[in-house]
Amino acid sequence: MASLYFSPTTKSTNTNISAAEISTHLIPKTSQLSISRRLARRPTRKISCNVAKNDDQNPKTNHERSNNMLDRRNMLIGLGGLYGAATTLGGGPASLAAPVQTPNPTACGAADLPSNAQGLNCCPPRATNIVDFVLPPTPNTLRVRPPAHLVDDQYRQKFNRAISLMKALPSTDPRSFTQQANVHCAYCNGSYSPVGFPNLDLQVHNSWLFYPFHRWYLYFFERILGTLINDPTFAIPFWNWDTPAGMVMPALYTDPNSPLYDSVRDRAHQPPKVLDLNYDLTDANDLSNQQMISANLTLMYRQMVTNSSTARLFLGQPYRAGTRPNPGGGSVENVPHGTVHVWTGDRNQPNFEDMGNFYSAARDPLFYAHHANIDRMWSIWKTLGGNRQDFTETDWLDASFIFYDENAQAVRVRVRDCLNTARLGYNYQNVDLPWRNAQPLRTSRVSSISSTPQAANAMESKTTTTVKFPRPLNKSIRTNVARPKKSRSKSEKDREEEELVIEVDVLRHDKYAKFDVYINDEDDVPSKKMQVKAEYAGSFVNVPHRHKQGEDKHKLTTTFRVGLTELIQELGADDDDGITVNLVPRAGKDNVVIKNVKIEYDS
Repeated sequence: MASLYFSPTTKSTNTNISAAEISTHLIPKTSQLSISRRLARRPTRKISCNVAKNDDQNPKTNHERSNNMLDRRNMLIGLGGLYGAATTLGGGPASLAAPVQTPNPTACGAADLPSNAQGLNCCPPRATNIVDFVLPPTPNTLRVRPPAHLVDDQYRQKFNRAISLMKALPSTDPRSFTQQANVHCAYCNGSYSPVGFPNLDLQVHNSWLFYPFHRWYLYFFERILGTLINDPTFAIPFWNWDTPAGMVMPALYTDPNSPLYDSVRDRAHQPPKVLDLNYDLTDANDLSNQQMISANLTLMYRQMVTNSSTARLFLGQPYRAGTRPNPGGGSVENVPHGTVHVWTGDRNQPNFEDMGNFYSAARDPLFYAHHANIDRMWSIWKTLGGNRQDFTETDWLDASFIFYDENAQAVRVRVRDCLNTARLGYNYQNVDLPWRNAQPLRTSRVSSISSTPQAANAMESKTTTTVKFPRPLNKSIRTNVARPKKSRSKSEKDREEEELVIEVDVLRHDKYAKFDVYINDEDDVPSKKMQVKAEYAGSFVNVPHRHKQGEDKHKLTTTFRVGLTELIQELGADDDDGITVNLVPRAGKDNVVIKNVKIEYDS
């Protein structure tokens, strides 16, 4: 059997390839320049970690490696319990960190599932051996993933046949549609624990593992489909919800006679209903279709530009072995990733099945098109300039997962090998990016917290004070937040992103929760129409899911971050001593506690 573990010091795969090899069609040159000119490049912050080494010539067994990791931390606990305290808080000193590793599928246990799903086994078949993934040579011709709303009849027939063949495989075959759907359930609902930490759940959402896990997931799903129809050029489609023509459920998936159809979707959201990328569980009847499209495009600008200037803002918070899961997701993972999941799922089902709950989401073939566009956002993000580049930390690069490939072979993959789609043999069809010029509407309002009398009068009769936390978010919370730095120079802004940091407890993470964040606005509960204004900063979303471990297995403790540098400039508040933050609950009003609100700086 191949070793289940790799050395963290394994030689890095070179992810830098020439422009000719990449041959990307993601963004017209003019759109790249229009954004990158506004975004100066900042140096990447690097954190070095001392990681316990494994001898490649003498690979340790699962039992030995687990014991070594536990013994190392037990020793530290014996020296004063500092490591235990640090991990309880969700983090620890960098010198104690290690990449999260997925255990052998034989270590998969029962998922924590809703009562209506009891009896479902999300674990894959037992693996007789596991091999390490080896990057293939870059092909001369890349597989091109098309937008779902633009595919022709020939493609539709080919895709239908591939999914039909996958669904016809025995349910015990790891390549079957049933088993592919179960992959998401196992990795998201407590079936796995990180290697060496049996008392912690492994969770691939709400952290820097989100993008690489789902990229690998789609990669093998696509390879299986191509093999079943004997077409190595086959590529799955993406739901192009970031362009007006794609902001409806793709017709490719809505034919009841197609294997791509799923009956467990929201009936009110069938075509021609326009998708709400910032869905609150209620349909925005006060917006016309054109207003909804405009709000969607402005949202995409916020998430891809204003809220994505650093790796942590876009990719999510670091998540290392021995720390609690869910440290915090990136901008697009919150919205529109989470909101599209719930918008597509059936609100009349007990748990918003299928798409609206992690355990059942991948039962809907539309899941894979949704995540293909999420994956596309990662590729686009790295072309937008500034400090938009992947993490370089070993703890991210050497994090690993195990999937079954097109030959039903269990394969261990690492994050470092999926950073470039061309090296994996695929790319995305060239389409326009209308959101790149959909900046929020500038406001004539001025900040409420300033040394200037004009700004002090901006909020008229409203009085805002600094709120003491923690506090339940059962109604809007307005609070003043001091800015540690103001009147920063351009070079300081280029070097550090100003970030609003909100520490959150979701009391029941198996329930949908959402709140919006507004800066220096005048209304206690801003309308949906306000989301095209500069005051709207972003939204936090919790997609329903469950896990088994922890002090309170029902509670999710996480962090939500939004970028402030460009937003504060839009508001004309550069010289203000602080900002007024308005937290507006939109769903799950009795399910969220705000623990703290503060401003930090990230480079």
